[in-house]
Amino acid sequence: MLTLDPKTTALVLIDLQSGILSLPVTPHSSQEVLAKGRKLAETARAAGVCVALVHVGFAPDFADAPPHNVDSPLSTATALPANWSDLAPGLQQEGDLVILKRQWGAFTGTDLDLQLRRRGIRTIVLAGIATNFGVESTLRHAWELGYDVVVPEDACTSLNKEMHEMTITHVFPRLCRVTTTQDIGFSA
Repeated sequence: MLTLDPKTTALVLIDLQSGILSLPVTPHSSQEVLAKGRKLAETARAAGVCVALVHVGFAPDFADAPPHNVDSPLSTATALPANWSDLAPGLQQEGDLVILKRQWGAFTGTDLDLQLRRRGIRTIVLAGIATNFGVESTLRHAWELGYDVVVPEDACTSLNKEMHEMTITHVFPRLCRVTTTQDIGFSA
């Protein structure tokens, strides 16, 4: 069991929102990841841990979206459904930080780092969708900012099993501690 100090730890959940949860993901279903995220959030809140819910959204004309002039864009959609960036129903609770991002990572262009540092956070438990996009981008930036990061593998998933496994096996161990949701506890 990995026991983390609730006073200096934050739970950061990435993209547990309507549009992302509707995508086909693997190796864990979006509903499994949402359930693990909910359980982590309940446990964290009960221990007094800061909970940050991060979701991605763009203007209807995508003027605030990153450039799409890439070899393999994620989507060719011209418009997103109205509820695309809405957090999963019931996920947000009073006192949670809610961060809207406009790219994969949760730090660039947001006040997440400022909000965490003002609360004395040094450790981040990081989970969500997609392992090798939003979670990995946030993890890399958190590591560069000097945060200690813990990733519960069973609370992350991706668009492709191979991408998830490659990231969990080869990238994350160089940047954080990889564990499972059941092996995370909070105690002063």
